[in-house]
This record gives sequence, structure tokens and C-alpha cells, in this order.
Amino acid sequence: ESELLTVPDGWKEPAFTREDNPRGFLEESSFATLFPKYREAYLKECWPLVQKALNEHHVNVTLDLIEGSITVTTTKKTFDPYMIIRARDLIKLLARSVPFEQAVRILQDDTACDIIKIGSLVRNRERFIKRRQRLIGPKGSTLKALELLTNCYIMVQGNTVSALGPFNGLKEVRKVVLDTMKNIHPIYNIKTLMIKRELSKDPELRTQSWERFLPQFKHKNLNKRKEPKKKNVKKEYTPFPPPQPESQVDKELASGEYFLKESQKKRKRVEEIKAKQAEAISRRQEERNKAFIPPKEKLVVKRKKASTETKIDIEAIKEKVKRAKKKKLGALPVEEVKLKIAADEKKKKKKK
Repeated sequence: ESELLTVPDGWKEPAFTREDNPRGFLEESSFATLFPKYREAYLKECWPLVQKALNEHHVNVTLDLIEGSITVTTTKKTFDPYMIIRARDLIKLLARSVPFEQAVRILQDDTACDIIKIGSLVRNRERFIKRRQRLIGPKGSTLKALELLTNCYIMVQGNTVSALGPFNGLKEVRKVVLDTMKNIHPIYNIKTLMIKRELSKDPELRTQSWERFLPQFKHKNLNKRKEPKKKNVKKEYTPFPPPQPESQVDKELASGEYFLKESQKKRKRVEEIKAKQAEAISRRQEERNKAFIPPKEKLVVKRKKASTETKIDIEAIKEKVKRAKKKKLGALPVEEVKLKIAADEKKKKKKK
């Protein structure tokens, strides 16, 4: 079974020739696609090359600059039934800013294309731009790594990602693009692809599961939902209604104010106001006095006296001082002077 599943190295599907369909088609098929205004200048430049590439396969192509559309149609000479689908993909890629040198590869049998729509995957526009930039990477490094691993050409333009290459590669590209838009960094998928690439080289591992080799990345949800400052705690249900709140008269009856005269009530209110004013004045006075309170001084650390445990030899110091006094600055020692005088006397005797 494993031999049947594997494709022999170097095997290719035989090309579709005129002998396979000598009579051509009964009906004419056509496809049209619109292109943006900024692609008009480029399409004008490369249009002769597009016509030449499609005429080789007997497919007509027309460019309508007024309407802003490209149309491909089959002719009586067209023999390949799938060529019109490839021509449709070619004009779609050209409309999505893919250069002609890359787009023309779609006419080959072993190449396919996939146009992934990413515009509706993220609602917030700023978030969408950030994630799209993450797919491209710094100086296009992430996109280049993805191209090398999947053998596909990838073009990120506006709200779409155009991919061109082998079928297996396109499958991986779609997965990476959709994961990136779901806030999964492309580096995780690139790492997985690199491991798969190395494992595919080993013929023994072809029939085995690769799950044990592939990394398992856990999703960390760092943005926790903000909790409200005031939480409304539901009280326990009781069948009895809540107690009736006390009225102003009830409160006065409880405190005894109800039985006071109007003049007494007024006096009491005045006293309360005065008490409040006295509190406010005292508080203000305390704040003013704070400016006159001196700051705390740092504690002066007293130096410890030199310990008298180590005895000083006074006699030895006196001797040193005496020697120093005898010596003149720049003078020779006494012994050297005596030797010099003796040598001079010997010289004088010899001369005599």
C-alpha cells in the first residue's frame, strides 16, 4: 500500500496535446475580470507579452481600458479544455498586482494559484493592517521564508493574498495566512513547516505519524476582560418585602427633635454650623503651622577614638628623629665621608 501511495521520483503527467482533442470545442467559453485604475499603466506595457503567451494556446484576450476589464475567450483552434480556466487565473493574477513574469507560470500544468480574501476576516481596520504587516514581516523576511518553504510566489496586495505554485504549497500558504489573520503569529507555522521539510527527507518516516515531532503551541489569552469597579452582588431571595424606610417625622421622633420648639431647633442648627466652622479653622491652622515645623536633622555619627590597645614604641621614634637631625639634606653618611678622607690622604703621600 505504501508503494501505491508514493509517486515515483521524476514522474510527470503527460502533456495534453491536439491528438487528445482533434475536433476542438463546440461552444465558445469566456471569462472577464475587472482591474483597478493603478494597474492600467503596467497592463499597457506588458500587454503584447500577455497576448503572445495566450495565442500560443489559441486563446484570445482583450483589454478594455474604458470599462477597466480583461476578457479571455476560446477559439476554434483551442484544443485544451482546461486552458480557458488557466487563462482566467492569469488575468485574475494580473489584476491583483502579480507581475507578468510570475503570473505566466499559471499556464504550466504543475502550477496552480489561490487568491485568499482577507479583508472580511478582521473587523477593526488598524488591527487588520497590523496583522497583514505581520504576515509580510520586517523588510519582507517572513514572506520570503514562507516562499522558500512552500515553493510558492506570494503577493500581499490590499484585501487579498495571491499565491502561485504547487498544490501542496498553496494548501500551506492558505493555512498560514488564515492563522495570521486569527492572531496566530506566522513564525509558529514557519517552524512547523521547517520540521516537516526535514522529516520528509527520511523515507522511513513517510508512513509514520509526525505528531510527536511537531511543536505544540499553547494559546495564551493575555488580554483579560476588565472587571467593573462596582460589582452588583445579588442578594438572597426572600419572600418578605423590604422594611419600609423611615420618614423625616419618624427620625425626628426617634432623636427627640420633634418635641423641640422652632427657636430651639434654630439654635441647635447654628451650634452645629459653628462646630463645623471651628473644626475647619483648626484644620487650616494646622496646615499653615506645618511650614514652620523644622525638618528632622540627621544624626551625627561620632568617630570612635583610636584604640589604645596597640602600644607605640616612643624610644624607637626618638632615635629616628635624632638620626634625621644629624643628617644634612643631600649630605653623605658619616662612614662614607671617613672613607673618602682616608683615600685622599693616601693619594697625597704617593705624590710626595
